[in-house]
Amino acid sequence: MTGDARERAGVDADGALAAKSEQPAGSPQPLRASNTIGRIGTTWAWATSLIRRFPWVAGTIAVAAVAGAVAVTPWGATGEVLLIAYVVMMAGRSAWAMVRELRNGTFGVDVIAVTAIVAAVLVGEVWAALVIVLMLTTGQALEEYAAHRAQRDLSLLLARNPQTAHLVQPDGTMRDVDVSAVVPGEHVLVRANEVVPVDGALVDEAGLFDESSLTGESLPVEKIAGDAVLSGSINGSDAVVLEATRAAKDSQYQQIVALVESAAASKAPIVRLADRFALPFALAAYGIAGLAWWLSGDPARFAEVLVVATPCPLIIAAPVAFMAGMSRAARDGIIIRSSATLEKLHRVRAIAFDKTGTLTRGEPALVGVHGHGGIGSDTLLQLVASVESNSTHTLARAAVRGASERGIALDESDDATEVAGSGMVARVSGHVVAVGKRTYIAQLTGRETERASLLRGEMAVYAAIDGAFAGVLVFRDEVRPNAAATLAGLRRHGVASMTMLTGDDRATAEHVAEAVGIEDVHANCLPIDKVEFISRSITHPIAMVGDGINDAPVLAAADIGIAMGARGATAASEAADIVILPDDIARVAHAVTIGRSTVDIALQAIWIGIGLSVVLMILAAFGLVPAIVGAWLQEAIDVIAILWALRASRSR
Repeated sequence: MTGDARERAGVDADGALAAKSEQPAGSPQPLRASNTIGRIGTTWAWATSLIRRFPWVAGTIAVAAVAGAVAVTPWGATGEVLLIAYVVMMAGRSAWAMVRELRNGTFGVDVIAVTAIVAAVLVGEVWAALVIVLMLTTGQALEEYAAHRAQRDLSLLLARNPQTAHLVQPDGTMRDVDVSAVVPGEHVLVRANEVVPVDGALVDEAGLFDESSLTGESLPVEKIAGDAVLSGSINGSDAVVLEATRAAKDSQYQQIVALVESAAASKAPIVRLADRFALPFALAAYGIAGLAWWLSGDPARFAEVLVVATPCPLIIAAPVAFMAGMSRAARDGIIIRSSATLEKLHRVRAIAFDKTGTLTRGEPALVGVHGHGGIGSDTLLQLVASVESNSTHTLARAAVRGASERGIALDESDDATEVAGSGMVARVSGHVVAVGKRTYIAQLTGRETERASLLRGEMAVYAAIDGAFAGVLVFRDEVRPNAAATLAGLRRHGVASMTMLTGDDRATAEHVAEAVGIEDVHANCLPIDKVEFISRSITHPIAMVGDGINDAPVLAAADIGIAMGARGATAASEAADIVILPDDIARVAHAVTIGRSTVDIALQAIWIGIGLSVVLMILAAFGLVPAIVGAWLQEAIDVIAILWALRASRSR
């Protein structure tokens, strides 16, 4: 180190030391003080947020603090008056809510809480009455918190709802517009990592999309030109252009958003189920309280019994369980419109299935390539798929997909011409290749083409090369590999009746039914025929699983309509009670499992609350539980019941 450098370092060091020595001993460091102030500010903001969110809890605690402080002063009687006024006001508030419920034809268990507050005041247990009020207000706060926690998975979809689209103008420029302004046929640019705003077909050669929020598929999905891209999926690292196929309001993601909003706003019917326990529970509580008063001659026993009978578990735990179950379903790609559906799933004993797109994949798959006249199967598939790449026909796309799965690269094709309803011809690698129906190929070759030998459910596409018959490609709409296991699992869970309702011919329907284990087959069904079958069913509740637009009427007619919604069949989704976002029939069985476990857990929470309350009532009847102690014990019972209800949010 040079002398100048050492000198500068010494001066800097001395200056720093001098500055440090000038600070008074023991004085706090400015940074530490700043951190302390920051923590205090954060704590204050958190506290004020809680007060704004739960004002009645804050008010109850404030009244308790003021009354407690005044109690140790000469004005202690004033504190008691404050307590009495507050608890009577809160009892009146609960009584008014109870009256509104009675007007709606519902007998709620709030009547016990109101009676307990009044009885506690009359026998001089004012602090016990305040604890009951605290229990009611904190119970409501816990319900709101639990519902918020249970709904956060549903809310994730709403938060990602795209609002803007980058519209590509005819001159190649781009203009940002509201997503609702996009109409089918317009081109939309989707930048890297953006949410796709509308349903569309990919214009670019290839793209990578994250569909996990829609279908549950964790891996990115590769799309090629012409493939459908669902709104709500997330684009990969490269910008792509889509041709809109639906307006925003009709797109898949908007339909899901509507379902989520409907599900989030629904009221849990299990509250009515809980209220079925309310009247007998109230009569039992009043009976025990009255008997304790009569036998002991002490009116305080009446109040002590009613204090521990305050049935918050009936009021809170059941709806919390239902919201938790709906949240659990949403995480697994199952959108449940209404919590009423969960109760029906708990009792479902019969399910009818559509065939195409439900028990089968809904898309033909290439299952065989048979060359003729010395043409190899790979060569035939390469030439045919190269021609079919110019078509959007379902079988053409299946041929291209089959070549890709076999690792066969396509060649460039020229002069492609499509003959509507018959086939397509194009020039590939110096050869004229024609693909289409058997009669079309026979016409081109000038000789009769032998019909391919097909199994039930299969279809064939014929090919000619340079005017000579070259072979056949065989396709089949394959049964989903997990369909049979799913139906077997449903039977193990008590679904005794399985039926297939399909518009296909009986031979094809029976082939699929045999593969999945269904004996009751109804083929050649029109939509009205499916509705009539559901309406005539003697087993209820009955569920219907379908995916197409033609399934919308029967999905609406069934007790539980379940739509395989990954394909964007919005009419079916709108008519259904449940939408399965992943293209996975196993989620049907999973939905039934969630429905049953959710209702079971809700009922368990109710019975836990009732059982523990009855035990405390008996102990209080013998004078073993003072009113103030009983109030706090009842608070603990509420927490136990709510925590038990939240178990419904856990996947198994």
